[in-house]
Amino acid sequence: MTRWIIFLILYILVTIYGFQAFKTVVKNNWIYYAFFAVALLVLGNFLYQFLSASEGRVLTPAKSYAFGFLLAYLAFNLIIIPIMFGEDIIRFVIGIYDKLFATKSNFNLPSRRKFISQIALGLAAIPLASILYGMYRGKYRFRVLNYTLYFEDLPEAFNGYKITQISDIHSGSFDNREKIEYGVNLINEQNSDVILFTGDMVNNKASEMEPWQDLFSTLKAKDGVFSVLGNHDYGDYVNWKTKEEKAQNLEELKQLQKNMGFNLLLNETKFLEKNRERIALIGVENWGKGFKKVGDLNKAVQKVQANDFKILMSHDPTHWEEEVIDADYHYHLTLSGHTHGMQFGIEIPGWIKWSPAKWRYKYWAGIYEQMGQYINVNRGFGYLGYPGRVGIWPEVTVIELKRGTKPA
Repeated sequence: MTRWIIFLILYILVTIYGFQAFKTVVKNNWIYYAFFAVALLVLGNFLYQFLSASEGRVLTPAKSYAFGFLLAYLAFNLIIIPIMFGEDIIRFVIGIYDKLFATKSNFNLPSRRKFISQIALGLAAIPLASILYGMYRGKYRFRVLNYTLYFEDLPEAFNGYKITQISDIHSGSFDNREKIEYGVNLINEQNSDVILFTGDMVNNKASEMEPWQDLFSTLKAKDGVFSVLGNHDYGDYVNWKTKEEKAQNLEELKQLQKNMGFNLLLNETKFLEKNRERIALIGVENWGKGFKKVGDLNKAVQKVQANDFKILMSHDPTHWEEEVIDADYHYHLTLSGHTHGMQFGIEIPGWIKWSPAKWRYKYWAGIYEQMGQYINVNRGFGYLGYPGRVGIWPEVTVIELKRGTKPA
């Protein structure tokens, strides 16, 4: 309860201070009423959604949107506040100076300058518009990222082999069938040899995927569709009535994937064979630093030989950092997801790549290389929490394997 009281106090202070810019620029009572009406609606909806009875740490679409609108509102005001506060410091200094040196009998603060408030409102409109755009269109702004990776020990038969990776579907967040159908078609259009899904099919429950099962069942590749489990797939964030109910949910998700034509790898290896040569496709259950650790790499590679070319599917990139890089076997390519790139950031190829995700994850998006081993961290197909994406768009990754060394 204490944290909610603190939140309300801070929200009120932010609202009052942010209102100062409107008051300086606009002299219209209806604008004032509209500002406070929005503030109350955003707050009321957020409190209603998050204080209502729930099944646990479950983020429904309604809760996600309540959080998204709160984030947009706070971002708008938190840009205004430092500008207005900086002006207040200057106003205070001028007032003191006038009192001490300008022989004024009373201490008076100079009026706010309209120009400063206009600047504050203009700058604050940028994150507001970005967050609202991310909720409206950004979350379904699918893009295809293409990479070519070179390996001297890649079997000759697999030279030019194409992999499509998707991750973090989070079907419990979807709200637009037409956009999801477009995304699924985009995956198939890559015409890759194999499709690999690296976990988090749902937010909480297997039933979330049922309305989308027919769409994702259309995913096809010559060598099949393979998958692993992510931390959300185990139902750990739901307050289940019994352990049996939770276990049943996981079994239903496994069966659902089988019905869709996904080959779910549970700490095991499947070999992709071509012209009497092979690649070891290894799939582990979730292993994450600070998350569920049920992935068993040693169990998964019992049938793998040291000289096999190895592709590892592991949902959380911290697994690569903590266990895979220094493992006895050389894992040529690891495919992960999980981070979503925090669904917010700035990426300009060749110029900048930044997201708050980098404060939590060393490897948070894209291709990384250590000790001759590569990892791709997919930014995710879906979204969770904030119901949108800004700058970090939903991703379909296509990786082409080449035999030899990378051209200079």
